[in-house]
Amino acid sequence: MERKTLFWEDVNEGDEAPEMVKDKITRTDIVKYAGASGDFAVMHHDDIYALRHGSDRGVFAMGMMSGGYLSHMLTGWLGDGSLRKFKLRFASRVWPGDVVTCKGTVTKKYKESGENRVDCILSVENQHGEQVIVGSATAALPSKRSA
Repeated sequence: MERKTLFWEDVNEGDEAPEMVKDKITRTDIVKYAGASGDFAVMHHDDIYALRHGSDRGVFAMGMMSGGYLSHMLTGWLGDGSLRKFKLRFASRVWPGDVVTCKGTVTKKYKESGENRVDCILSVENQHGEQVIVGSATAALPSKRSA
């Protein structure tokens, strides 16, 4: 699939990213992420341990798993290599069975350090509309004049 380049001239404050939905997170998804990331914390794969150590529903996904989904949506929208800043705050947990939706909105468009930049607010929400991640990003976008 060929990626379309997003040009600075085509972006406006208030523009929204195409939402990216991850259907029903499974325990297998969580274990695969553990293997890929090296995060083998017991809270993410052992229900009995998780329930005994503070989780009221058993195992849950790593925060960075949803952060990875969000970064995938973000670079698919704004382009690879364009990010200048990317901040995340984990607001809630993602449980097996949750459906998560990654969202983004341009909040500012400006020029800085010789670059065409945009600031964005970001979020990952579960199927109940609860934010599980909130974040922000700054990206430098190419100009049509230099393409």
